[in-house]
Amino acid sequence: MSATRRATAAATALLIAALGACSPNTPTRTPARTGDGTHARSTVNGAPATPSPHTVTGLRDAVRHTPAVTTTATRPHLVRRCTTATRQLTHTRRTGSAKRRSVRTWHTTEHYQRCRKIRRGTETYRRTTRPEHWCVRLDAVDGHHTRNDLWYQVTRTTYADALRAPDHTRLKFTPRHTGC
Repeated sequence: MSATRRATAAATALLIAALGACSPNTPTRTPARTGDGTHARSTVNGAPATPSPHTVTGLRDAVRHTPAVTTTATRPHLVRRCTTATRQLTHTRRTGSAKRRSVRTWHTTEHYQRCRKIRRGTETYRRTTRPEHWCVRLDAVDGHHTRNDLWYQVTRTTYADALRAPDHTRLKFTPRHTGC
């Protein structure tokens, strides 16, 4: 096989590998939807599937805001400490060929900074123990009058719109999660 054919075959194999790595990962299973509008747990290519966002419509029933809960906590305070250090380097130079080959070896010392983080006391910070949630409860979800009192976790702006709307106003939004 000539060198140009080998080079062409290698380039083709590299191109196929690159295109295979860039292709989208198509799921083998899609999440099944249960009767209450939530997604059943399933897997996509061995990993847990996240439900795709879908828009829901319904009549506004209630809204709920749960504020974030934080507490003070302590953690180690780390500072960066650098020291000078040295290391020995070995250099080799080869000259000549066959019987006239010679090798010359010499050593040098390299100076560098070795840095690491060390603990120096503690520091206090605010740790969130429960994140903030905004929820909306809907009746007649997606036009089904039997699907009432379903909670959806929504964004802050959707919550503000639902808060301003009077009761039993038709709302349409994309929830972040089901349940609240």
